Amino acid sequence: MTAKPIYCFLLFSFYCQIAFAQIKLSKTDMVKWDFKQLLINKQQLQKGNALLKPAYEQLLHNADSLLGYRPVSVMQKKDIPPSGNKHDYMSLAPYWWPDPNKPNGLPYIRRDGEVNPEVKNYPDKEQMPKLCENVNTLALAYHYSGNENYAKHAANLMRVWFLDTATRMNPNLNFGQAVKGITNGRAEGVIDTRQFIYALDAIQLLKKSSHWTANDQKGLQKWMTEFLIWLRTSKIGTDEMNTKNNHAIWYDAQTLSIAIFIDSIDLAKKIINVSQERLDKQMSEYGLFPLELERTTSLHYSVFILNAFNVIAELSEQIGVDYFQTKSASGKSLKMAFDALMPYLLQQKKWTYTQIKPFAFTDAFPLLLSAERRYGYKGAMDNLAKILDADLGRLQLKLL
Repeated sequence: MTAKPIYCFLLFSFYCQIAFAQIKLSKTDMVKWDFKQLLINKQQLQKGNALLKPAYEQLLHNADSLLGYRPVSVMQKKDIPPSGNKHDYMSLAPYWWPDPNKPNGLPYIRRDGEVNPEVKNYPDKEQMPKLCENVNTLALAYHYSGNENYAKHAANLMRVWFLDTATRMNPNLNFGQAVKGITNGRAEGVIDTRQFIYALDAIQLLKKSSHWTANDQKGLQKWMTEFLIWLRTSKIGTDEMNTKNNHAIWYDAQTLSIAIFIDSIDLAKKIINVSQERLDKQMSEYGLFPLELERTTSLHYSVFILNAFNVIAELSEQIGVDYFQTKSASGKSLKMAFDALMPYLLQQKKWTYTQIKPFAFTDAFPLLLSAERRYGYKGAMDNLAKILDADLGRLQLKLL
């Protein structure tokens, strides 16, 4: 049955037209760019490649719609963080509510699965990922079209969030995932900013534009340097670093992306080594991740952690490390994880672990791209199109 054209977010929180089915694509994660592939695709478009043209036209449509997207900042919070400074990022743990049996509601109590509407008083957690996704889309449109309007707007969005003294975010997450009456901030809040990885990808393209200046680049490198120091030295940051599940891997992915961005290559290589050790310890002999299998949405979290490892592998290539093919001393590798999970993503096997709600197969888009390009899973994306009963030709994914 043909569905009405709609716009759906493809990992960048925008809507794309789908020809055969209405699919709301997941915002869980975006795709770490392969800059060599972006250059190849651009050359193919310039040669008139008809297969890429629909996705290119859709990308420009999405980017045009974002030219009206107004800058956001941490200063737009309704409530003030415990520091008294709105420049500090803050988010609330969503499932914690005021205790009705206490005069002031403190300490908060947990109501699992029920989102406290008070979280909307701290919109940083919603606005920051959307900002990164929109900057990502604008930068990609600039890369392919050369239209400076996209670069100009993306640069302005980045300045407002990170650089302008009146609106900039302070480089810390002291108040992420707070639970009132219990803690002002938790290690779990560090994962909030994993989208910074994709904003830094965007900067790699925006650097070619006169609208992103040398001072902008220097300012953002300074900001990221301070944030990296906080991640590696604060109690919250080190608590997150020492977790044992997907949080630790996303921590590595964040710190690695920043280390590369600020040209701290020795540190980047150390982070890669730590991540390879985590892969060896967290992955079973069968290529799956036991801590993620314990979750009630185990397929989602199995994909989530592999997406983080995939990002690390893509970043590693930028400094000459072949993470995709590396084996640990015990013989484990990223390929083992892909080989273990791919039959389920392609519905060749039925997932038998707990998954209490339908799995969003679009979460696996980054993995399917890597499976095709790195491990010889030919036609993986075509197989997913059949599973979704959709024409993926217009999706931004085709340009990545």
